[in-house]
Amino acid sequence: MRTGCNWRSRLVAAALLLPLLSAPVRAATDIVWWHAMQGELGRQLDKLADDFNRSQAQYRIVPVYKGNYTETVTAAIFAFRSRTQPAIVQVNEIATATMMAAKGATYPVFELMRDEAEAFFPMAYLPAVAGYYTDLDGNMLSFPFNASTPILYYNKTLFRAAGLDPEVPPKTWPELGAAAQRLRAAGAPCGFTTHWPSWINVENFSALHNVPIATKANGMGGIDAVLTFNNLLMVRHIAQLAAWQKTKVFDYSGRATTAEPRFQRGECGIFLGSSATRADIRANSKFEVGYGMLPYWPDVPGAPQNSIIGGATLWVLKDRPRDEYKGVARFFAYLSRPEVQAAWHQNTGYMPITRAAYDLTRNQGFYDRNPGMAIAIEQITLRPPTENSKGLRLGSFVLIRDAIEEELEQAFSGKKTAQEALDAAVERGNKLLRQFERANP
Repeated sequence: MRTGCNWRSRLVAAALLLPLLSAPVRAATDIVWWHAMQGELGRQLDKLADDFNRSQAQYRIVPVYKGNYTETVTAAIFAFRSRTQPAIVQVNEIATATMMAAKGATYPVFELMRDEAEAFFPMAYLPAVAGYYTDLDGNMLSFPFNASTPILYYNKTLFRAAGLDPEVPPKTWPELGAAAQRLRAAGAPCGFTTHWPSWINVENFSALHNVPIATKANGMGGIDAVLTFNNLLMVRHIAQLAAWQKTKVFDYSGRATTAEPRFQRGECGIFLGSSATRADIRANSKFEVGYGMLPYWPDVPGAPQNSIIGGATLWVLKDRPRDEYKGVARFFAYLSRPEVQAAWHQNTGYMPITRAAYDLTRNQGFYDRNPGMAIAIEQITLRPPTENSKGLRLGSFVLIRDAIEEELEQAFSGKKTAQEALDAAVERGNKLLRQFERANP
């Protein structure tokens, strides 16, 4: 009798348990992330997503490469119109104004983190990084992801051959000019060169000397900003570059990143380029590389101020399911962890976005083992950012930058004076700004 009762009890218990055992396990919520990184950077991005996915079971970040920055942003805009947009899209820094103008399409990060009750402390982020992506009230609109700034690289072997101290990089433009002349005299095909001509010689040059590129806090105060970089200091600087160009003390090498291989091959003794190219330079150069901060004109009061960033940020797009936004907020909180940011910084060469990640990297001895890696952070944090050195937010700036670089080429080739070239760049750029303003009332 007792045995029968036990058998019937077990049967009832099994029947009650069967629906629970057969119920499907709830799948993780997929969160699609469109990005513009390929090669090693793409692999590091995939690893970042995989690490987050393994850290919890509720959400799964799904990275999707969509081409370069312009292609990725364009794809996101078209996808939003057809309601097939991802939750997250990576957007380069100069398209910030364009994203802000897409009213109703974006979910500001500060609102997302507040709505989802995720810990979020804007003061923890490096001001010169976060400032690019905040409004005038300090509210973060998008999430800083990959940030870089230009620094100075130099060939220590060529420095020794020219009788220059290989442990002392030039700090000012007069010092750089003198060092480049010595390099040329010693047989170097070019003294120094630069890539991304506008980013380095107009945008960062202006920030480092605390002079405006445009009114309205370089456009951060409104889309009715007016370009003003045809000032006396900028004219003087471009005129000096054009004068040095005649003897290849400075040698213009083209737009985007076309100058970098010339430095790697040992043609140019000094190179002004992105801090994010450090790994490539070290991997492809057969000489010892030295590092320094961007040069400045020492007679300009307050210089050097601080440099500004390039790179990209993560925008959240609206009209996705609520569950996805919970996952996005958790992912951004994960990205903000010091150990996560420190690993991203160390593995890619991009800067950490928080002071805690920088301090952790320093305490781990990484900067001692990797000379030059701390210079970018030190440079953007030289002084608290001003309205002139916080960054810029100008509509159609991709097109404006093209106009600037076309006019710089006219000055470097001697076809226009520095004043004429900069006046033309400002005039062309302001026409584009007014077109953008009319399109976004």
